[in-house]
Amino acid sequence: MRSGATSPNRAARRPAEELMSRLKVGGLTRLTSIDYPGELAAVVYCQGCPWRCRYCHNPDLLSRQRGDGYDWDDVLAFLKQRRGLLDAVVFSGGEPTLQAGLADAIIEVRELGFKVGLHSAGCYPRRLVDVLPLVDWVGLDIKASPERYPATTGVAGSGKRAWLSLELLLSSSVRHEVRVTVHDALLPRGQLSRLLNRLVEAGTQLIVLQACRWHEALDGGIGRASCDWITTELLDQAANGQPAQLLVRP
Repeated sequence: MRSGATSPNRAARRPAEELMSRLKVGGLTRLTSIDYPGELAAVVYCQGCPWRCRYCHNPDLLSRQRGDGYDWDDVLAFLKQRRGLLDAVVFSGGEPTLQAGLADAIIEVRELGFKVGLHSAGCYPRRLVDVLPLVDWVGLDIKASPERYPATTGVAGSGKRAWLSLELLLSSSVRHEVRVTVHDALLPRGQLSRLLNRLVEAGTQLIVLQACRWHEALDGGIGRASCDWITTELLDQAANGQPAQLLVRP
């Protein structure tokens, strides 16, 4: 739902108490300038993820159990105090589309006047489609070519889901970027080059390469990684004259 769109009638939605039990919040960043491009935002970290990516740097958010998380009404109370100070709210994770209450929560945030961003790994393509009309921007993680996904996520079929999510996102009108985490062991140079070509051929307009936070990774033995070896030549080769923008984010 972008500018000018209307929200469903509040009376038709579930009571706040039920929403709170269906949206599990594992953390909150109160101010960031990097999680939603060009906007000052807060980030709501949703609890739970079906994948176990070896380089995941938020392992405390993987379990579906709530732990010491936040109540949704407390998050809303904070956001109400930040109207006029923040531009946007980003739902991240974990995997936000795991949450049954995500759409209702997004609507609550929109009614406060905020733009809404979504970080997703594309684990649930059909759920992603359901919330795309409600968000203004999406950062979608693509980890590898479809057949190579299980080596990173530990889950068979995860690549098919992620690439279907990419297809659905590209066919939408929602502003987005596709993010690729770089690690020499999981995504060697040759594989990265082929992956970038495949993304561009699929119609991806903006690809952001981000360095693996290897020192915070779920797999403690993953080893050191950096983006230092990503050269202009590699990026030019991947773009291959097509209208795609490739960026490197530390």
